[in-house]
Amino acid sequence: MFMFTHDCTACDRTQLIFPSMITGATRTDAGTQVTFECWCGAPQTAIRGGATRDDRDMVAA
Repeated sequence: MFMFTHDCTACDRTQLIFPSMITGATRTDAGTQVTFECWCGAPQTAIRGGATRDDRDMVAA
């Protein structure tokens, strides 16, 4: 399960963000940009993780 904490820019609280709150994810050079809705209802964006590995071709087994 992918959970993380986030400091909300709207309510100024540190909240635990659950997968059900995530509305989108995009891979960037800086890491994965995650968009989600805080517990207070404010839309938020966070960069999670860094690009630490080379991209590899995926193969279905």
